[in-house]
Amino acid sequence: MTMTPPSRRTPRRRALRSAGTGIVAALALPLAVPGTAAALPAPSAPSATTVTPAGHGFTATLSGKATFKAGAVTVTCTTSTSSGQVPAAPGNQNPAGPVSSSTTPATYGSCSTSLPGVSATVTTTGTWGVAMQNGAPVTAGLTIPTGGFVLKTSGLASCTVTAAPTAPATVGGTWTNGAPSTLTFTNAAVPVKVVGGFGCPTTATSSTFNASYKVADTTDPGSQITVTG
Repeated sequence: MTMTPPSRRTPRRRALRSAGTGIVAALALPLAVPGTAAALPAPSAPSATTVTPAGHGFTATLSGKATFKAGAVTVTCTTSTSSGQVPAAPGNQNPAGPVSSSTTPATYGSCSTSLPGVSATVTTTGTWGVAMQNGAPVTAGLTIPTGGFVLKTSGLASCTVTAAPTAPATVGGTWTNGAPSTLTFTNAAVPVKVVGGFGCPTTATSSTFNASYKVADTTDPGSQITVTG
């Protein structure tokens, strides 16, 4: 009996519309469950996105506190800001994906740690970015450039935690339209590299990030930054 050799599957090539499209694709990637792949529906294409008002500047200000957890160590910061600008028309619209723009590095201050006798400071550099994708919910991706976030502790434990240590990293969050609108990160994973001595979580390769930001229109304080279809 003649056996027909099994056909070979070739990897699907996906063209990225923009860096922001890759961000949203990563946020929307479904979890693969062994034995159920055939039952999973095909991922839907990103919907149209419009961010308004076109060309307006904005500032994102921390509401509450931001926490970073690596291993058993948690760092809490109570101040954080970043600013950027909505792309001018027609760049503030994308008929089949997210709208992306660059932002200033998010600053973090008044930071403390969960370790007694250990203080912390955060330094951020480079050009950061944000991409908003309309949907239910509206998703957002915050991109940190390579080595663009460095957290250092001092005192009883001297550690250095570098986020996005080898390549830019995207932190997934959600956007809620309002007055003001909010950008929230809940247990978002960030790749990190930790170096240091005793008390430093040097085996940790990921940090968990939690924060909520209020986003205000700085061009027209009476307007709101909104994301729609």
